[in-house]
Amino acid sequence: MNTKLLISPQELTLLLAENSSQPVIIDTRSQEDYAISHIPQSINIRNFFSYLLEDSYPTGLQKLQEYFIEILSRVGISGAEWLIVYEDTFNQGYGQSCRAAFLLKYLGCAQVSILHGGYKAWLRAGLSTTDEVPLRESSIFRLHPNANMMVTTAEMLQAIDNPAIIKLDVRDKAEWLGLSSSPYAPDFCPRKGRIPNAVWLEWHRLMTSSSEISMFRSKAEILEICESVGITSDSIVYIYCFKGSRAANTLIALQLAGIYARNYFGSWNEWSRDFSLPIDSRVF
Repeated sequence: MNTKLLISPQELTLLLAENSSQPVIIDTRSQEDYAISHIPQSINIRNFFSYLLEDSYPTGLQKLQEYFIEILSRVGISGAEWLIVYEDTFNQGYGQSCRAAFLLKYLGCAQVSILHGGYKAWLRAGLSTTDEVPLRESSIFRLHPNANMMVTTAEMLQAIDNPAIIKLDVRDKAEWLGLSSSPYAPDFCPRKGRIPNAVWLEWHRLMTSSSEISMFRSKAEILEICESVGITSDSIVYIYCFKGSRAANTLIALQLAGIYARNYFGSWNEWSRDFSLPIDSRVF
């Protein structure tokens, strides 16, 4: 099956009406919001996808894999299903649905789609909601990690002085300027700054909002914006943010534009805590 990267609310509601090829719908919002209302048949596993990678060395990646084998098995996901993830809206959750989709694909789920526009787009379309929680039997998740999706710290370090690989920082402006170490608090991490030789493209720029609903821009618009920082359709891009969420959102945008990119999932949270790694700490 050639699974679409993005799926519209209208396409999803047609799928729900079919008797065959039923997707598993994953709600990444808070448990409180899910309890109020959600897309019918969706399951909520928000807290699990906020997992903070300990480090991107083999031991850290193994812990991540073992964690999700247990979680996904518990909620009845084997990895063979068509999985559709959604959040409230793209510009409010730090890219959480894209982070979830990235993790699922990294773990070996071949069929993963993202609801374009999120739950707000679903509501704007006037589609049905529920507060009923579906019952799912446990399963055995089959791990097939795709290492090529994730940039490790060692690979990012090797790429610093390689002009053929663009190091793309997509964090918010205060983080890029070295005024804050994270989106949570200025001193959440021990160091502020940037990975040396990185270029900056704030993640919001690749999306547009209509009626408070954030959507990805067109391929032509994404390419034009990327070209302003030296990224073309021939580029190789390593993306980072704080913990891989905004980077995952940007990764989706670049994929829509046909640009090859990988996610440095450990991002600034990992890089800044290792004092052996170089940083550009100038305050602009």
